[in-house]
Formats: sequence, C-alpha cells, structure tokens
Amino acid sequence: MPNPIRFGSLSITVESFVSVSLIISIDAMGGDHGPEVTIPASLDCLKNNPDLKLILVGDETVLKQRLAQSGCDYGDRLSIQHASECVGMDESPSKALKNKKDSSMRVAINLVRDGHAQACVSAGNTGALMATARFVLKMIPGVDRPAIISTLPSIYGHTHVLDLGANVDCTAEHLFQFAVMGTELVKAVENIENPKVGLLNIGEEDTKGNEQVKAAAKLLENSTLNYIGYVEGNSLNAGPVKVDLIVADGFVGNVALKSIEGAAKMIGTALKDAFNKNSMTKLVGLIAYPVLKLFKKRIDPRLYNGASFLGLRGLVIKSHGGADELAFKTAIQLAEVEVKKDVIRKISEQVQLTLARRESA
Repeated sequence: MPNPIRFGSLSITVESFVSVSLIISIDAMGGDHGPEVTIPASLDCLKNNPDLKLILVGDETVLKQRLAQSGCDYGDRLSIQHASECVGMDESPSKALKNKKDSSMRVAINLVRDGHAQACVSAGNTGALMATARFVLKMIPGVDRPAIISTLPSIYGHTHVLDLGANVDCTAEHLFQFAVMGTELVKAVENIENPKVGLLNIGEEDTKGNEQVKAAAKLLENSTLNYIGYVEGNSLNAGPVKVDLIVADGFVGNVALKSIEGAAKMIGTALKDAFNKNSMTKLVGLIAYPVLKLFKKRIDPRLYNGASFLGLRGLVIKSHGGADELAFKTAIQLAEVEVKKDVIRKISEQVQLTLARRESA
C-alpha cells in the first residue's frame, strides 16, 4: 500500500488518481537553507512515491556532493539540471528577472514551460518567483493577474484563501477572477462539487465594505459560483459556518496570513513559558504532553506549507523561504496533488466557460 500524499488535513493515496507521469522541477538553491533542506525533502518524497520523478536545479557540483553524502540512489527518477546562478532572498524581482537568466529559479520554471516538468517548487524570493513565472509561463487567456492561494487550518479542517500577497490593489473584476480560479482548485483538490465561496469583509452586512468589495459581491451574486456572501476575519479559522474558499485582495490577505502566523507563534511561546514556570507546571505539562502534541500537529504551519500561483499556464508552488525539511516536503506533495488533479487545465477551461457565459448574457 503506497503512503498517502498529505497536505494539511487532506490525505490522498496515489492509487486514488488516474495513473499519469509525474515530473517536478525543484529550485534546489532557493530559500534560506537551499540544498540543506531541499535535497533531503526531495529524497523523502521520492521514497514515499514510486511514480514521482524530480529534477534538482542548481549548482551541479554542490548538488552532486550533497547527494553523494546522502547515500541515496534513485536512478532515472532523480536528475540534476545545472544552473550557474541563484536569486537572493532580498534581491529585486526586476533585477532577478533581467540579470539572472541562468538562476536555479528561472531554469526550474523553464523546465515547466518546455514540457520537461509538470510543476516547479521553489522556496525562493516570492516577488522574483512570481515575476519570473509570469514572464516565462504567461497568463491563462482571460485572467488579468495571478493570485497566490494556500490553506489555513480551521475548526472545520482547513480553508483555502486567496490572494495572499501577489496583488496589493485589486479591482472587483480581479476578485471575481480569483474566485473562479480558486473554486476550480478547491473542486479538484478537495473533491467538493460546489465549494462555498466567501468574500472577506469588515462585516457580513450588505452596507459594509469599500466600493471594490461591494462591486465584487455583485459579480459573485450573478455568477454560477456557490457564493455565500461576506465573511469576517474569524471565518479564516473559526467562523460560524464552514467556508471552502475565502477571497480577498493581496494586501488584506497577506496581513491576515501574517497575523495568524504571529498569533500561532505567540500561543506556542506562551504555552511553553507557562509549563516551564516551575516544577509543578512542568509536571502538568508532562501529563498534558499527548494533548499538546496533537494540538501542535493540528496547527503546525509546516503541514500547510506551499502556496499555488493561480492564473499561470504552468504550475508553480511557492514554499516558505524558511521552510525546514518537513515543510518543503509538504510543498512538493502539494505539487504532486495538483499535477495529478490536472488543476491548470480545469482552471483554464472554467475561465473560458465563464467568459463565454458573459458574452452570451
């Protein structure tokens, strides 16, 4: 029995997919830790999925040395594509796009464009990755801007949220397009026939929100999407009703994401300090350890690592820059799921169908 592909609270066995080839390019030099994290995470994914093939992109000498130290040999399931440059985490996206044409990030994305890989995973500079991916892969016809989507843990399991930072200023039309693309991803990955879509706002009442949000609400109300109305920030994790997809502009979405990450870190630190206060609290902590372990696993951000760039003609997954081995492995597994579920094709078809409906209306 093959190990399941796991992403957050979503667990899918490889047997549940139609058998297709699965080749993913890895920006092995990207992120805060580079090959120290990307290589062991890649090897672990290869171990767990016999149908997976990976292309490690980066400095060939460094990558070969790291692989030799690991002692693992996956034959033709693991290959190296040399890239002489690397994009820094604080490097300007425009300069990286213009001056780093042989970066591990650029070459990994080129492999997707040229059909040698079906997805690219990178922990590199977000701005540079988005700029490069958009330039190389181009946009799906009918989509104005790409959006970043990921999942957040909630009392219902998890919730998909977009945009998480790609677009600071969005029009109502952009938000509507995000909803269309996000819905198709949720339908494909979660096997939900008609995902519930909410629009993030400062209140649930129709009178609240700025003009951009109100206009987006009208577009969603007149669409075929399962739009349930405005939702507030608590719906990201613990709203009164389950929402499968929450739509926001990149400014609001990114602030919400970082706020949740900060709150989770604060809670973890506060719990640790409380249990270490004295010998009595340490004993209580020891007794409560099994429960705390389950709690940590439930909200562990490493199990939700990986954000998809929607709207592009190819699949690109962004890992957190500071991801450890488990977190980067989760991002690769997300790419596996989206390739197997043929997400790009389904989004493209739905966008075209939406355009046709508007023209005939």
